[in-house]
Amino acid sequence: MTGVEDTSEPLLGIGEFARRSRLSLKALRLYDRLGLLPPARVDAGTGYRFYRNDQVARARLIVLLRRLDMPLAEVAGVLAAGDGPAGADRLADYWASVERRIAVQRELAVYLRIRLSGGEGSRGMHRIEQREVPEQTVLSEQRHIRVGELPEWIPAASGRLQAVADAHGGVHAAPFVVLHGEVSEDSDGPVEVCVPIDPSLAALAGRSAAVRVEPAHRELYARLTRAQIEYPQILGAYDAVYQAVAERGLEAAGPAREVYFGHVATAPPAEPVCDVAVPVR
Repeated sequence: MTGVEDTSEPLLGIGEFARRSRLSLKALRLYDRLGLLPPARVDAGTGYRFYRNDQVARARLIVLLRRLDMPLAEVAGVLAAGDGPAGADRLADYWASVERRIAVQRELAVYLRIRLSGGEGSRGMHRIEQREVPEQTVLSEQRHIRVGELPEWIPAASGRLQAVADAHGGVHAAPFVVLHGEVSEDSDGPVEVCVPIDPSLAALAGRSAAVRVEPAHRELYARLTRAQIEYPQILGAYDAVYQAVAERGLEAAGPAREVYFGHVATAPPAEPVCDVAVPVR
């Protein structure tokens, strides 16, 4: 026997329960095995499953959650949280993650469409601006790394440098990531994370991290939303900036970089968080 049998009302056989809950027999057996919807009683002799009538509501909730393409592990989390704010918050968190994924996939589809059409229209995806960047003293961490490792390494390196900066007057401008070489599945940069600090505190900060001076320069840049910074669609921004460099009769005067002025981890998909920039002369 599994579960607690309620003798105050007749139990439903698995066939009737399947009809009322709109779940197949196969799904009911799976949800029993996973602990999502265990029957009220299992006949010891026949193995036949019986359900309480009040389990229909839970079964229909599972049906609706699965229509959101929610993985079974996440369904279990929502059910465990129960009715009320906890369950609602768990659902809201899941749906926010779905919307972020869809936004990223939308940008990827645009990038792939442009790539498949021979690059026509890539310039129009991004508005290219120009600005003067003053000399900056930066804390620096550099590493040879491939593209798949970037999402983990960049935040970790930024966190280490941020901690040093906070101990020496704080961060003085938007952190940036310099790509000193190609970064892909086959090429490893190197890549450098830079956190600007007060130049007068460079000697003190240099005891805990590498310090260097980033020269003043002019640069062209494209502003990207949270959804647009995902790889490989971010490559479209690089293509657009370099195309603008050539069209304006300029030359690249240094390696490309990504300037992070937004909170990538928490920003909604449509919020600007990063500039892809190329120093020019």
